[in-house]
Amino acid sequence: MTDNSKPTGVFAASLTPMNDDLTPNLSKIIKHNRWLLLNGCDGVAPLGTTGEANSLSVDERLSILDALADAGISGNQLIAGVGCCALIDTINLTKRAVANGAGGVLMLPPFYYKEPSDDGLFAAYSNIIERVGHESLKVYLYNFPQQVGFDLSLELVARLHDAFPNTIVGMKDSSGDWPRMKKILSQLSNFRLFPGSEEFLLPSLHLGGVGCISATVNVTAPYAKKLYDNWKNESSKDQQNHLSKLRKAFSGMAPIPAMKSFFADLHSDSGWANVRPPFLKASAADLKTAKKRLAELDFISEA
Repeated sequence: MTDNSKPTGVFAASLTPMNDDLTPNLSKIIKHNRWLLLNGCDGVAPLGTTGEANSLSVDERLSILDALADAGISGNQLIAGVGCCALIDTINLTKRAVANGAGGVLMLPPFYYKEPSDDGLFAAYSNIIERVGHESLKVYLYNFPQQVGFDLSLELVARLHDAFPNTIVGMKDSSGDWPRMKKILSQLSNFRLFPGSEEFLLPSLHLGGVGCISATVNVTAPYAKKLYDNWKNESSKDQQNHLSKLRKAFSGMAPIPAMKSFFADLHSDSGWANVRPPFLKASAADLKTAKKRLAELDFISEA
């Protein structure tokens, strides 16, 4: 049974709008996250990969956490990205997210040094949890081997959950490895799995998953929400197929710049296209391709 007292449902790994000088645009960040919550999202997960978090300073990330809290975006509507290479940075971000009432934090492992041992990663997470020292802390591990260079092994995940059952409560798994996700769902009890793609929303729900946290949900949220609300219906397989095709509208291009250009076009706001290097603004051809693919799938979005 889904526990609706915790973050549950369709979450967008929300984009970070930026000013022309490439500083975070706090007013647009608030506006976009509110827009997501009004357009199909049960919650938002800012300051993750899609939010260009590791291109932002800790101070910038803290300012975004504070701006969201001041705007009333907190509680079970918020899983805040906090993972950094430096433990003290992760600790400081986590403390702020907890103080601001976030329903959970999404925590990358320290990822600069490759092929870390499970013992080393266990020590890193343990150190963070103990130094944050707050009973309300709820950690969602963030497994994204394509970005960090390694998987969080199933053995490590189980060990962490066993050691901190009330703190390490779930995971966003962006590996794209469905057999791995099935093992997590079948082997770990009371563990809350969010696939990192809406492509796996329906199959994960059938096995006890609690939703999804996805980049392209910035765009596809209304369709993801429709599936989430009706996943037991006969039409759910067709809805999942359509949703997966919508996600692929941004395939073959850098999705973060492309989605930012999509919103620049949607809102008639050229500033929305700003991205921090090493990203570059999406080309007009990429935007045209994405819009064409979406139109062919009868996609409709509200500005």
